[in-house]
Amino acid sequence: MRDFRFKIELTWRDILIRVALVIGTTAAIVWFMPRDNKPNFKLEVGKPWRYNDLTATFDFPIQRSDSAIQAERAEALNNYEPYYTLNKQTAARQELLLNKQMEKEDAGIGAVLKRMILSRMHHVYEQGIVDTKEPIGGEADTVHTLRRIEDKSTAIIKGNTVFTPRQAYEEILQAPLMQQNQDKLQALNLNDYIVPNLIYNSEMSDSVKAQLLSEVPTSSGVVQRGQKIIDQGKIVDEETYLVLLSFMKEIDRRHQAQTGFNTVVAGEVLYVLLIMAAFTVFLSLYRKDYLEEMRSTGMLYALVVVSTVMASLMVDHNVLHVYILPFVIVPIFIRVFMDSRTAFMAHSAIILICAGILQKPLEFIVVEMAAGLAAIFSLREMSSRSQLFWTATAATASAMLANLSIFLIRNNDFSHLDASEYIYLAICGIVIFCSYPLLYLIEKFFGFISDITLIELSDMNKELLRKMSEVAPGTFQHSIQVGNLAAEIARRINANPQLVRTGALYHDIGKIQNPIYFTENQSGGINPHNQLSYIESAQMIISHVTEGLKLADKYNLPVQIRDLIATHHGQGKAKYFFIKYKNEHPDEPVDDLLFTYPGPNPFTKEQAILMMADAVEAASRSLPDYTEQSIRTLVNRIIDSMVDDGFFRECPITFRDIQYAKTVLIEKLKTIYHTRISYPEMKKA
Repeated sequence: MRDFRFKIELTWRDILIRVALVIGTTAAIVWFMPRDNKPNFKLEVGKPWRYNDLTATFDFPIQRSDSAIQAERAEALNNYEPYYTLNKQTAARQELLLNKQMEKEDAGIGAVLKRMILSRMHHVYEQGIVDTKEPIGGEADTVHTLRRIEDKSTAIIKGNTVFTPRQAYEEILQAPLMQQNQDKLQALNLNDYIVPNLIYNSEMSDSVKAQLLSEVPTSSGVVQRGQKIIDQGKIVDEETYLVLLSFMKEIDRRHQAQTGFNTVVAGEVLYVLLIMAAFTVFLSLYRKDYLEEMRSTGMLYALVVVSTVMASLMVDHNVLHVYILPFVIVPIFIRVFMDSRTAFMAHSAIILICAGILQKPLEFIVVEMAAGLAAIFSLREMSSRSQLFWTATAATASAMLANLSIFLIRNNDFSHLDASEYIYLAICGIVIFCSYPLLYLIEKFFGFISDITLIELSDMNKELLRKMSEVAPGTFQHSIQVGNLAAEIARRINANPQLVRTGALYHDIGKIQNPIYFTENQSGGINPHNQLSYIESAQMIISHVTEGLKLADKYNLPVQIRDLIATHHGQGKAKYFFIKYKNEHPDEPVDDLLFTYPGPNPFTKEQAILMMADAVEAASRSLPDYTEQSIRTLVNRIIDSMVDDGFFRECPITFRDIQYAKTVLIEKLKTIYHTRISYPEMKKA
């Protein structure tokens, strides 16, 4: 038996495994956590402020609304005067080219028309032809004034006095003489000689425009560090909305300006690392057996990681409300498959990690801790599906009351009560109640077994149990008696009574294959062992363990039931035939393995209980009389021999537990085999 005094005996391998476990889970959690520390407020004008009191942590300007700024900027641009540089060579060059073309063509263009064309061309170039391909704020005729740069001087001219290339062409054709000779003008292709001589000066124009826009104020004041912005529950008006919006913009600006090492990630890593390390230390000190089992370790850390990652994704993407996540499912599952203390510690780790990424961490911690404690306290055992309903109801009610209590502490006006939070908590309660399929998946994936599954396996209409009651009725009755005895012992020494009772029903199912070879199924004085050697008889008796394991595999019984089948005789011997063989062959060497069960010896409390109850119940049937002394002697002899043979050496059962088991067996057997009174017969008249 193990010594369960408080000790810490860790090898370097154990330490490395625990360190890797903490680092791995921390990395997985931090990877999905929000990458910045920006508050994620939902701003709504006319609605109460649902978050904590907000105070400025730095100085920032109060930004004006975009519509107001745009309107004032549009008004400022009314005074905008774009700059254009006059190119004097353009007019002379184009007039010379046009003149040469008219002399060359000489298509009926007389001297008068030629002078008219050159005069009109010179006129539009004198006024100026603007380059409309450049951005000047619209068409030329929409600009009130513009500045013309000529040599080193600048002149202000009206926008309607200059021409675009199209307007210049139309201006040339305005004269009556030009109208009369349009066919000749078309042959000249006047458009080819009309090019801009006022070139847009982007450098000077952009500078003037930027100066005009910069003169439009974008802020209407300054909020100083430490100044209260808004109280929780206060209605967000237009003015406060602009202040809050300015606060968010300044946070974004500061965040984008950050360079170098990301302190937010470092803080998240350190925060999660501390919590996961504390949780692992707790398991190492008080639940070391869970860390030694891969399935227990896998389930615990998987539930922590999945819960925190879901919360991070919901916060990062601003989806619904974090209260809708059923965090209470985690302590429920751990309580069903493990124990209450571990469930509470795992739930605390999850809640603390998630609180680090929320805007209202205090409220979240209070609400979720109240719900988790209510779930743990209400779920003593999962023996029926209705228990999940009452647990979900208790957790939801506790969460709502906790949320209401925090509201009453901070507010005195129920008009500010946020009903949506209670709707989310109610939805969460429904999700908890509907989580039974997930419980089944967890059970199958990690190899656990719940009380509901054990109760279902205990149904006498199950094929294996029904077959045993028909084929081996004596074994069936023996299994029921063993189950009753074992369950009572388990209750007394804090083991799992439902597991050991169900295991007792199946521990001898291997006898179904050859029921007649076992005395409880024999009748009429027929004993087939008379036709076998002692070795053959021993092998036939021993085979009920291996045959039982084959049937367990065939019918997909849980691994815990298979272990109970394999260990209920441990590595003991078929003593009746072993002693018979030794007595008849005193001088011959005996191969002990021929008379030894395959084992292994018990390694859990439930397996040790089943071994004791099975051996005592079977042996009690051979007592010549059922007195208290004979029963006590039988129980002490059988169990003491098991201890002396070392069957419980690898089992977490104490001498105190064994003494309790003896007491229960003695009391129960006395009750079963108590002497009944004789009823008198009626005398005949």
